[in-house]
Amino acid sequence: MASVYAATMLAGPCALAQTYPSRPVRLIVPFAPGGGSDIIARVLAPHLSELLAQQVLIDNRPGAGTIIGAELAAKSPPDGYTLFLGITGTMAINPSMYRKLPYDPVRDFASIGLVGTGPNVLVVHPSLPARSIPQLIAIAKNYPGKLSYASAGTGGAPHLAGELFKSMAGIDMVHIPYKGAAPATTDLLAGEVQVMFAGLGAALPFVKTSRLRALGVAGAKRTRALPEVPAIAEYLKGFEAATWFALFAPAGTPRPIITRLNADASKVMMLPPVEQQLASQGYEPLTSTPDELSAYVKSEIAKWAAVIRDAKIPTETN
Repeated sequence: MASVYAATMLAGPCALAQTYPSRPVRLIVPFAPGGGSDIIARVLAPHLSELLAQQVLIDNRPGAGTIIGAELAAKSPPDGYTLFLGITGTMAINPSMYRKLPYDPVRDFASIGLVGTGPNVLVVHPSLPARSIPQLIAIAKNYPGKLSYASAGTGGAPHLAGELFKSMAGIDMVHIPYKGAAPATTDLLAGEVQVMFAGLGAALPFVKTSRLRALGVAGAKRTRALPEVPAIAEYLKGFEAATWFALFAPAGTPRPIITRLNADASKVMMLPPVEQQLASQGYEPLTSTPDELSAYVKSEIAKWAAVIRDAKIPTETN
């Protein structure tokens, strides 16, 4: 009898992996259609649907700085039929920006794997006589507090990228927050502000037409979309402020399901057509194991907590 029970227990995970999924899977995206997360999700979903032999349905749940979508995902049944596309802000920045969050990115989620990155790029108005990161740093040091950098809002990834850059370069620039990336870019193009960390996809047309000058990519290495532009890390060792995208499931989702989803998502992100689709819009595919993603999220939380603390950025009430 004991041997029968043991055999049943051993067969359980295998049987679970083989029968999953038996119905459509929901992928919650905490943004409205059209943004970076939505682009990644819509490239990923059809290919993942083929591998799972079940439709992956995108559920856009924007609002409250991605908190609405994250809370919904965290409180969903841990059965593998609800997935969440988390990004840097949701999983690594929000814990330090908000006094009370209705979710914990470590405790309430099971990591599946990284799926992509959206390199940010440091761009300047052409009137600024800086053609490299060292030249920009030199100007900022010669004229402390005179340069201003725009962002889409206080506490967002572009704002924190600017604060990290200031800290690591030992310079003083004035932060000018806007209500969104569009008005920030408009004022940068007009020369009202001089510097901005912008999403590569959004900045690329202006860089290609010389309306903005790209000085450095905020990822760990150069990007294929702008191979001639160095990574800021080439001058400031360890600098990295790219936006990353990753798949998560509610905590408690069975490990065999996590393993299956990780394997299938990794296959999708390595497909040449997927790489080409993402590259055309300024994104790059990534892959990782679940454990690597878990460790990365924890390191990112600590990294951005230090930036927020050192810059004395006020926390938000929600």
